[in-house]
Amino acid sequence: MTAIETHVQYSSLMMTTTGEYMTQEDDWERDLLLDPAWEKQQRKTFTAWCNSHLRKAGTQIENIEEDFRNGLKLMLLLEVISGERLPKPDKGKMRFHKIANVNKALDFISSKGVKLISIGAEEIVDGNVKMTLGMIWTIILRFAIQDISVEETSAKEGLLLWCQRKTAPYRNVNVQNFHISWKDGLALCALIHRHRPDLIDYSKLRKDDPVGNLNTAFEVAEKYLDIPKMLDADDIVNTPKPDEKAIMTYVSCFYHAFAGAEQAETAANRICKVLAVNQENEKLMEEYEKLASELLEWIRRTIPWLENRVAEQTMHAMQQKLEDFRDYRRVHKPPKVQEKCQLEINFNTLQTKLRLSNRPAFMPSEGKMVSDIANAWKGLEQVEKGYEEWLLTEIRRLERLDHLAEKFKQKSTLHESWTTGKEELLSQKDYESASLMEIRALMRKHEAFESDLAAHQDRVEQIAAIAQELNELDYYDAATINARCQGICDQWDNLGTLTQKRRESLERVEKLWETIDQLYLEFAKRAAPFNNWMDGAMEDLQDMFIVHSIEEIQSLITAHDQFKATIPEADKERMAIMGIHNEILKIAQTYGIKVVGENPYTVLSPQDISNKWEAVKQLVPMRDQMLQEEVARQQSNERLRRQFAAQANIIGPWIQIKMEEISHVSIDIVGSLEEQMSNLKTYEQNIINYKSNIDTLEGDHQLSQESLIFDNKHTNYTMEHVHVGWEQLLTTIARTINEIENQILTRDAKGISQEQLNEFRASFNHFDRVSNTWSNKHIIFFYLQKRNGMMDPDDFRACLISMGYDLGEVEFARIMTLVDPNNTGVVTFQAFIDFMTRETAETDTAEQVTASFKILASDKAYITVEELRRELPPEQAEYCIIRMTKYNVGDAPPGALDYISFSSALYGESDL
Repeated sequence: MTAIETHVQYSSLMMTTTGEYMTQEDDWERDLLLDPAWEKQQRKTFTAWCNSHLRKAGTQIENIEEDFRNGLKLMLLLEVISGERLPKPDKGKMRFHKIANVNKALDFISSKGVKLISIGAEEIVDGNVKMTLGMIWTIILRFAIQDISVEETSAKEGLLLWCQRKTAPYRNVNVQNFHISWKDGLALCALIHRHRPDLIDYSKLRKDDPVGNLNTAFEVAEKYLDIPKMLDADDIVNTPKPDEKAIMTYVSCFYHAFAGAEQAETAANRICKVLAVNQENEKLMEEYEKLASELLEWIRRTIPWLENRVAEQTMHAMQQKLEDFRDYRRVHKPPKVQEKCQLEINFNTLQTKLRLSNRPAFMPSEGKMVSDIANAWKGLEQVEKGYEEWLLTEIRRLERLDHLAEKFKQKSTLHESWTTGKEELLSQKDYESASLMEIRALMRKHEAFESDLAAHQDRVEQIAAIAQELNELDYYDAATINARCQGICDQWDNLGTLTQKRRESLERVEKLWETIDQLYLEFAKRAAPFNNWMDGAMEDLQDMFIVHSIEEIQSLITAHDQFKATIPEADKERMAIMGIHNEILKIAQTYGIKVVGENPYTVLSPQDISNKWEAVKQLVPMRDQMLQEEVARQQSNERLRRQFAAQANIIGPWIQIKMEEISHVSIDIVGSLEEQMSNLKTYEQNIINYKSNIDTLEGDHQLSQESLIFDNKHTNYTMEHVHVGWEQLLTTIARTINEIENQILTRDAKGISQEQLNEFRASFNHFDRVSNTWSNKHIIFFYLQKRNGMMDPDDFRACLISMGYDLGEVEFARIMTLVDPNNTGVVTFQAFIDFMTRETAETDTAEQVTASFKILASDKAYITVEELRRELPPEQAEYCIIRMTKYNVGDAPPGALDYISFSSALYGESDL
């Protein structure tokens, strides 16, 4: 066979066996294949490569075309590199024995998927160098290069990509091929330094010393990496284009030598990924703990303030307390409502991330569970409600106290005015020097006084009753009231004693006196009750009143109208009394009696009666005006009630409708999760925009309270329950958005499609048969009792069976522990989704992480601090060092760490 024929066969062989990554060469490159320098490089490289494997069987070759001619070492080489047994070789030394052995080797190569074209056992037996080198190159390709895979590339391209990535950080290295890129030796040194920086000081290498660089790489590789020297530095440097096959063969030895390091790098990447998840989760846990602590501390500080029921003494001070409470409801509490909602959202998001990363559920510190915060918040709202009721009760009490105190003062002033001088009058002894007429006059005068005194008894009793009520209502200035009341009572007792003594004195001398003037006496007797009636009328006309409704003021108007109806009869009595006085004057004029001085039986004069009567008549229209003004005020209050009710009767149902709409979003399958999220964001913005209506209603509520309006028959909605409904609506929309976010997170993390998620939801909805119910508690406000989005165990079992699960009791019990770990008796949609995604997706496990650590630890049951710091980034390495426990089994060195229990603890499988 000629050299040209051999070259053509060799080129054809290369295209067939390496067609997946080799291209047809041009004429220039085809000519170079005949270059003796290339042949020399291939002979040296292929011989060294074969010996690196044959030495494992205790033999080697010296001349590549001679030592493979009988086929024995060729078969042995294939057995060593493949780990398989070939057919038993022929032991004869005849040509046909050799051809048979070579054919057995070639058949084995063909059985590995390699097509050999234009090459036969005869060429190898005859020692054809080109065909022998081509056959060895075919073996190298199949067993050393073909299985190399980096990302989506393999064989030659995979090996080239591996070299490029490993040498990318190094200066003066740019690997683009397997010939020119390796001439200066820096690429080989970079590969060694990347994996074993302790063997080469790369910073001392020079680009202008290619021979030194190559020899350094060859020597280090042979001495420390067990890679024999397959190339000659001078041949590579002095060849315009080194042989690609020789370079590729030599470089592939580095790939296989560092395969363990590649596994370690992959293992380190897996560990870093797992640790990053744990670090992020721990950060979220710390943020939850901090936010929960701050919210609970705020509740702890706020409750004592709301429980402080020390009443103020004045109406102004209590109204200031009410204003402080309104400020708390408007300014201080709403941000805390948002914090509570955000806390629940953070908790749900964290639990979702933990489930997606196959981590144990987060258990907050004692007393900081979401349920603990909800209970604390519930306690806050209960205290808050009680505080507001107490404030309003106290304001009503103080209003009543102020009214009673003013009434006490008015009646006391009238009584004290009447008693002025009475004790001095009763203490006089004028009867001792009086005439008979005068003594009789004094007697009648005293009788009139007793009548007047008896008439005032009712007023004194009223004063005492008012004082007693002020004491029972804990009036702040009760001491002053009591002192004044005691003075009035003591004076009243003294007046009674003095009156009795004077009567006894007058009766003793009554028989001495006979003259009596019947007309004066009749005047006095009739004038006194009438005067008392006018006093009572004036007192009633000036009496203060407090009402809270149109009906109450109308009742006062009716009573006033009834009083006005008695005025004509009273006027007749007045005319009769004045007629007595006129009769006295007529008799005196008729009989020439000179009337000197006042009526001896009464201090009341006709002028007094006339003046007081005029006063009564003037007070009547004044009373009319007061009542009409109160009618106007009550009508204004009624308008405020209707104004508040009109808004409340719109806002209340609006909140109810929005709650119903939101409750269906997570149940109904309408579009993708992103579309649902967009719809929910629109709902949320609409709800936020509606806040101005709540503020307007709050303003109307404040006006009502400032006007002391505490009831409203026109609506069943109070401001307190509107607040509760509004806060529940904000919390519900935020929670629903968070649920959709978690579903998106679950879908993306687990790689499930929108169609799968819709199928899961459709299956869930079919068996979620509990409908919305509404409760109108005490006809005050609505509370949404929502169980949509939940299934009981029986429905859940039916759902699983409908989806193809073959469930026994034990298996179903196991599944229920996954979807309902707290044994609540219901399965939520989120728990259902988590279960279905766990069934269809793969996640990293404790076993996988343990296997990765085992690679980094070189198959040891423990790992050292130095190994962690060498294989992992600093942050992840220190994370492991701090948390791993010591490994004290056997003869482990000091500082050995237990990576197995650490890996289990990452997934909640130990108590570490």
